[in-house]
Formats: sequence, C-alpha cells, structure tokens
Amino acid sequence: MTTCPVTTIIPTYNRSSFLGRAIDSVLVQTCKCDELLIIDDGSTDGTKKLVEKYRTDNPQIQYLWQPNNGPASARNLGITRARNPFIAFLDSDDHWHRKKIEKQYGAMVKSPEYLISHTYEKWLRNGQHLNQKKIHIPRHGDIFDHCLSLCAVGMSTVMAQTELFRKEGLFAAELRCCEDYDYWLRVSRNYPFLLVGEPLTIKEGGREDQVSWQYRVGMDKLRITSLVNLLENFSLSKKQRIQACQEAIKKATIYGNGCIRYGKKDEGAQYLCLAADIHKQLQEK
Repeated sequence: MTTCPVTTIIPTYNRSSFLGRAIDSVLVQTCKCDELLIIDDGSTDGTKKLVEKYRTDNPQIQYLWQPNNGPASARNLGITRARNPFIAFLDSDDHWHRKKIEKQYGAMVKSPEYLISHTYEKWLRNGQHLNQKKIHIPRHGDIFDHCLSLCAVGMSTVMAQTELFRKEGLFAAELRCCEDYDYWLRVSRNYPFLLVGEPLTIKEGGREDQVSWQYRVGMDKLRITSLVNLLENFSLSKKQRIQACQEAIKKATIYGNGCIRYGKKDEGAQYLCLAADIHKQLQEK
C-alpha cells in the first residue's frame, strides 16, 4: 500500500459518535497518509478512549489534547505539529471517499504550482442526499470573488502544501465560527485554488451540535468583521479592494436593516453607518 507524505488533521469536540467513521475513512484510503493528528479540543465524552483504541494498531495516529478553544485553534495546533509537506483537513463529523488522498495528492504533484486544492462534496442531511445550489459549487483558479460572498471552500475538502501556512499564517483562533471564510479570503487574494472535480468528500449537516448551526443567526456579522479586517490589514489589488468593499457594503446593509427590523435599532444604525463609511472610501478612491 502506497503511503503519501500527507498529514491529516481532524479537530474534534465531543464527537465520539462520529469520530470513528472519520478515522475509518482515513485509514481505508488507497493511498495512506503518513500521519493522522487527532486534535481533541477539550472533549468531555469518550473521545480519548476511542482514539487510544485506534492507536493500538495504527502508529501513524497521534492524539493531542487542548482546552476548548474552538476549531481554528485546534487546526492551528495540528498545523504547527505536522511533519509532512502536505496537510489535509477533515472535520470529525465528515468523511472521505476511499480514493480522496490518492486523487488529490496526485493532482497536486502533477500541478506543483498550486499550494492549495479542494474537491467537490456530496452533501447529506439526516442521511439524505441534499442538492447544492449553483452558488455553492466549488470553483477552480482565482476564486477570490466567490470567497467574498460565502464560504466557498469546504474545510474537509482541502489539501495544501505546508508552505502555504508559512506564507499566509494560521487560522484566526479568536473566531469560533467563519474562521474558514476568513482564511480562504486571505489565501485566495494571493493564490489560485486547484479544483479536483470529483465528489471525494462527504459532508454531514443540519445538526444542532454543529458550529454552523449554533451561529446560523448573525453569521454575516462575523463575515463583515473578516471583510473589514481584510480591507484594513491586508494588501489587495485595486480590483480586489473594489470587490471587497462592495461585498462589505452589501452585507453590512442587509445586516443593519435586519437588526432594525427586529428591534435592534442601535446595532442596525451602527452597521448602516459602516456601510456608508465604506461606500464613501470606495468613492474617494
């Protein structure tokens, strides 16, 4: 069985009922990953005991524990501990097609100019297939404009050269949600994404224990924060800056009006003022 110089990182928090399936999907890959890091983000269930059972017969598995600091912090720990030139991510409630590493690693070796790649996904909700809307379909190459509107890259689809994280840094650990939206914005402003056009990742959704569910109300507030941070602290081309300003104005206007509609007038006024300020800056430039 071929082994690839890939470290797979699985962050997890109280997901012992799903984690085994994720681990199994890594272990049965047709091209084995050299290292599998399970980052336990302060679980209080049977996660450690489960991982220890797997480690008995799979020495490539490493178990790392940290206090509950969120998925971004957990992934960052894995990135800093990874020993291979390629890193793949898998959320503990998702799983992979058995040829995922083989096909994605092979594609990146053939196209070494790409530091990051992603794949198509198969979406499931309560075990039932869920059709994706056109806007959610992953894209190839320059995806910056796609990343502005939504999180355009599925976390469990990603494989990247370790070099990318030396150049672009780590995930924003202070973000408990939308940390992936934030990071793909930063990366896509500088680097094209290689798309492996097969559904090699199976994504489970729609559960109340998921961060995306817990933060479903006001998620755009976090994305607005990321856009403002991008505009204030990162270099952008003229075209990218215009696109980012337009998206920030759009999101801040929608969020502000929504706040006012639901009786949060002060917060609504704050975000409408933010939209006006960004529009003014855009006009001046």
